[in-house]
Parts: sequence; C-alpha cells; structure tokens
Amino acid sequence: MTDINVYLEKLARFSDLLRADGLTVGLQETADAARTLTAIGFEDRELVKAALMTVYAKSREEQKVFSRAFDSFFVTEEVMRKQVMEQTRQQQAYEEARARAEEELRQGGPQDLTEEQISTYAMMPEEARKHLRDIIESYKPRMDHESRLYTGFIHSVFAKAIMEQQMKMEDAGLGGDEVDPEAGLQFRDITLFQDSDIPKATALIKNISARINGELSAKKKRAGHSGTLDFRRTIRKGLETGGSFHRLAYKRTHSRKKHLVLLCDVSGSMVQFSEFALRFIQEMTQVSESSRTFLFSETIFEADAFSLQNMDLFRDYVKKSGLYGRGTDLGTALEDLCVRKPPVLNHSTTLLILSDAKTVDQPRAVHMLLRAKQLAGQVLWLNPIPESKWKFLNSSMTFSSVCTMLSCSTLHDLAAACKKLGTC
Repeated sequence: MTDINVYLEKLARFSDLLRADGLTVGLQETADAARTLTAIGFEDRELVKAALMTVYAKSREEQKVFSRAFDSFFVTEEVMRKQVMEQTRQQQAYEEARARAEEELRQGGPQDLTEEQISTYAMMPEEARKHLRDIIESYKPRMDHESRLYTGFIHSVFAKAIMEQQMKMEDAGLGGDEVDPEAGLQFRDITLFQDSDIPKATALIKNISARINGELSAKKKRAGHSGTLDFRRTIRKGLETGGSFHRLAYKRTHSRKKHLVLLCDVSGSMVQFSEFALRFIQEMTQVSESSRTFLFSETIFEADAFSLQNMDLFRDYVKKSGLYGRGTDLGTALEDLCVRKPPVLNHSTTLLILSDAKTVDQPRAVHMLLRAKQLAGQVLWLNPIPESKWKFLNSSMTFSSVCTMLSCSTLHDLAAACKKLGTC
C-alpha cells in the first residue's frame, strides 16, 4: 500500500507539471488517473503511459506535450542511476570551474559581482574568459592612476559579457524539438520563423485556435445558471410532460465577449510577431465580438477591417503604410488613443498592446499607459521577448510593473495568452 501511495503522490506532482505546460488538468483528471493506475498497476510502463494519455491529453498537440512530460518525469531505474551519475559529474565539473573563476576574479576582476554573475562567468568558454582577462591586463597601468573610473568600466565590460552568456545559455535549447517538426514549430521563437515556416504556422494556429474555442465554449456551457427562474422554458418543459412543472429551467449567465482595441507595434523587428498575434486573435471567435486595430511605429493609424482579412498580405500593407522600418514611439500612440473623439477606450474595452517594450521617451510612454489604464476596462500586454530576459531590459521591467504583461515568444505562449484573454 505504501508503494501505491508513493506513486499516487508522484502522480499529483505530474499533474502539476502538465498544468504548468498548458494542459487543462484539474482534480477530476488527477482522480481519474489515480483510479486508472490503481486498476492496471505500475509494471508495464508503456501501458501506464497509454492509459494516462487517454485521461490527460485529448488533441494531438496535447498528446505531444504529455509524451514529452511523461518521458522526462517517469524514468526507469537504470535511466535514473545514469542521470544521478551524470548530475554528480556535472556538479563536480561546475565546482571546479567555479573555483577557477573565483581565483581569476580575485587576481584583478570586479569584486562586486553577484553570485549569479560569478556562476555564469564560471560557465563561460575559456576563450571568452581569457578575452576579459586580457582587457583587465591592458588597462592595469591606467587603473593604478584612476582606479575609480576604470574599475567601473571593467565592471560594465564584465556585466555585458556575462549578460550575453546568460542569454546564450537560455537559448541553448532552440532546435531541440526538431524530431517533431510541428511541435518544434509550436515551441520555436516566432522571430526565428523562416518564410517556409509561415504556411505551416498558419495551419497550426487554426488548429490550436479551434481547440481553444471549443474549450472556452464548453466551459461557458458548464458555467451553470444564474439562479433566476426562466418561466417560459419552465412552462414549455411542463407542457412536454402533460402539465407537470417538476423540471425547472433557469436563466443562464451570459458572459459577454470583449470589445478589443489592439495596438500593434509594426516597427522593423515587430512585424512578424504582430502578424502572428493578429492571426491568433482573429481565429479566437470565443474571445472578442468586435475589435479595432491600430498599427504604430513613430506614428499611428487605424487599420481597416477589409485590409486585415487577408493576413498573407499584411507585411505589404504595413510597408505601404509608411510605418515599417521606423523607430517606436509608444507614448505618442497611446496619447492618440486616449484623446480620440469619439472615445476609443472606455470601461467596456480591453486594450491589448503588442510590443517588445522598446520605445523612445520611456517616461512619457509610462505616463500615457497609466492614463490608458484609467480609461480602459483592462490593459494586457503581449511581449515577444521571453520573460526570463525581461530582467536584462529596463523597459520590460518598468512596463510589466504598470500593467499585466504576458510573455509570448512562441506560438504555444501565444495560445496560452489568448486562452487567458478568453477567461479573464
């Protein structure tokens, strides 16, 4: 019985992992999985995997996510031993590299690096560390005369190199999903899509959106009644049974779809992301009943619905607008929305900003974003930069403290954001 309890406890952690990966997993699914495991046992790993997949994963995309999570979470004893040995080896190698790095820094490097920066420096290639040591060596004579000035300079050089190394380490997993091309496309950075990927990505968006629309629609149907009796439906049901009114009908709570105002950054680096985000939002029929789309870079203009019906021509449309290839001025765009007559923003609208948060005159942009929050019912921000990199970007950290910002660097993240938009 103890073994079963151990497996069931592990199953609960597995449910948490699937939920974090975007699958809809609640108490009911976990309970069904527990009953299934109790019935079939734990000896046949492939049977367990197939049985749990029927409980947790419905669509093809969900099955792929489930399969990856299962294979990494439930491993054989032999694999587990190998993993422990490899982890021990890596830990020893890291400790040796860390000791060498601390010694190198002690001999002339910056002394006020954080623990995280020291760890990253230890993991840098020897060539990169040697380059930094050479810089220190070349500036040593000057540091003797103007210590404070050059100490700060050396620190900034180290900090920049370490930040670049951190970003490389976070990107190291790119391409790891190529065994499954569709899954690889779903989890690849949108800004790295090639022209040949666009038709496949467009088809994938339609499939994912259809699934999410179905889930949101089913959730609304399960939402229950408002508690107010619906007399007409009750009488009709009574007439069907010869005048017996034992089946009561209640009025349903109608969740109104959102009125969206989209503010899309179409400066040079943002066109591809805005294009795919707009494709997703247009497919999400369960999210919005009406929307207005504004494109901006240094200036802003409203895109007409007819032009946005053919997203295959979106880039040409943006280039002809005169916005493409210019800088980004979010403050001007937000001010335009706030002062338009008749008003664009009101308490029944949701302002959805699509931007990487890089803008001129950041203080003005923050001021106008706060103004937009006062006017709109809700402000959401979709950022194509992964959240793990926001800490390196002052603009992302600043704007995310003002409004709800969602990381949407992949189609998988975009789907999760659109689903959140439909439930919040």
